[in-house]
Amino acid sequence: MQAAATYLDARGRDWREGVASVVDGRVQLAADQPDAGMPRLDGIVTGGFTDAHVHLQLVDAAGLAGSALGRVVDLGGDPAVLSAVHNSSALDTGSPESGDPNRDRPVLEELRTTSGLEIAFAGAFLTPPGGYPSDRSWAPEGSVREISDAEAGAAAITEMKEAGATCIKVASNSAAGPVFSDEMFTTIVDIAASHDMSVIAHAEGPGEAQRATRLRARILAHAPFTERLTDAELHAMRGSISWISTLAVHDGDAYDTAVDNVRRFHALGGNVVYGTDMGNGPTPVGVNPREIAALREAGVDGIELLQSLAPVDPTAPASRLLFYPGCTSATADPLVGRLLTPADLEP
Repeated sequence: MQAAATYLDARGRDWREGVASVVDGRVQLAADQPDAGMPRLDGIVTGGFTDAHVHLQLVDAAGLAGSALGRVVDLGGDPAVLSAVHNSSALDTGSPESGDPNRDRPVLEELRTTSGLEIAFAGAFLTPPGGYPSDRSWAPEGSVREISDAEAGAAAITEMKEAGATCIKVASNSAAGPVFSDEMFTTIVDIAASHDMSVIAHAEGPGEAQRATRLRARILAHAPFTERLTDAELHAMRGSISWISTLAVHDGDAYDTAVDNVRRFHALGGNVVYGTDMGNGPTPVGVNPREIAALREAGVDGIELLQSLAPVDPTAPASRLLFYPGCTSATADPLVGRLLTPADLEP
């Protein structure tokens, strides 16, 4: 079975024409020009979305099986557990309530080998002795490395790299304990760079988001929520650091502050990507409608909202594909997108 399809390309910028086909029971998309008279999908197609901030050890990952996510990035977990994703195509963990670390193994093997979910991770939080989240009961065993000097930092980063991590997570939460000195923070950034890894910073507390930017972190794990940033501070951040949204984990003043910061940062051309901090409280395992609504409240909508969701390359053979029935490129709504199935190609 084949059908012509309008799809969003890998950059998330251009709508193109392609051909959807059923291959080994799954739908794949090719960047081929459809033949005249070929049946056409009544709707548009994108790759599965990216959630740029999750904690797989804090959720029942079985829920990802039918979700619209095509890629997740774990930002704080035990590297020995997370490395199993790459080394054995399975994640050796279950839900916190299950008590069975192997409960989700069959589901995650299916996610990796058949349904095309990409899983990337940072490994353990790097924090100074006594720093956040070393004293948090929710932090999975093995998910924190307390770094006292450059040698310890180099050892931890090497450990994360060898486990398969693609980035480094630094905790810089002055509201909950000590943070790295400027010198130690930049040392970690430099060591990570020598391994071709960028630093993602949990920046919390007055001035921490600004400091992480100045010290060359590449991504903020949360849109700044401690304080309203000045226009000058936003201008300084615009070209040098991206923000992961995580707006829906907040309430009250923190929510209002984060939304206001995102609204003004985005208006200046700052890069904001969708992320939910999945596992932080009762968050959905999949696309979070409240996060989508918060991004829209902050002025991120239309094609820019789709771009913030960073869809995976829809033409990659293993990619998850999302279908938006009845939608056009002008009306695509992320909350309408669902997995494209062979049944959708039937006449």
